[in-house]
Amino acid sequence: MKRILVVDDEPTILAAVATRLRAEEFLVETAVDGPSAVAAAAATDPDLVVLDVMLPGFDGLEVCRRIQAVRPTPVLMLTARSDETDMLVGLGIGADDYLTKPFSMRELVARIRVLLRRMDRAADVQPLTFGEYRIDLQARRIHRGTEEIRLTRIEFDVLAFLAGRPRAVVTRETLLEHVWGWTSGVESRTVDSHVKALRRKLGTGVIRTVHGVGYALETPR
Repeated sequence: MKRILVVDDEPTILAAVATRLRAEEFLVETAVDGPSAVAAAAATDPDLVVLDVMLPGFDGLEVCRRIQAVRPTPVLMLTARSDETDMLVGLGIGADDYLTKPFSMRELVARIRVLLRRMDRAADVQPLTFGEYRIDLQARRIHRGTEEIRLTRIEFDVLAFLAGRPRAVVTRETLLEHVWGWTSGVESRTVDSHVKALRRKLGTGVIRTVHGVGYALETPR
């Protein structure tokens, strides 16, 4: 059974989410503020965290940052705000997905199962190399020579997907489907924000933009 940590300071939402996830046969831990969320993650080692952005103590963005600093745990963020600020910042610090309140329990469960399936998917044991970079898929690490480059979970998955298809143009829709598990009705700007983050860490010449289509990984010929 997978263990899920649910963090929300609204008792009604916390109870409803915990009850539904237990009905779906997940083990559920709960927390109501930033400090208790970080402590619960350290104590219970959850397989996934459902994390509200607005929390007392310190907010969900800081919780996500602290959790990811210890180990790469999948995080699904909840936000009540209508703009994209929380989503973009959350994805930038390591969150894997987000839902805007109010949300349906059915969609929440579906998003959780997608994230967990991706975690359970068997990784190719053979590393990928391009130029001076080496991607260890099993250990989920990337090195440039002897230097390890720290990537968020989603950044790693985007890069690995592109590296498995060197020089091929991959559409934003394909990345959304295979990396995020989303099929339609989702803004492609979330892909663009992760590619921008990868360029900051890897260099601007690694990923080529094909305007109006998507992205391709540039590799030495």
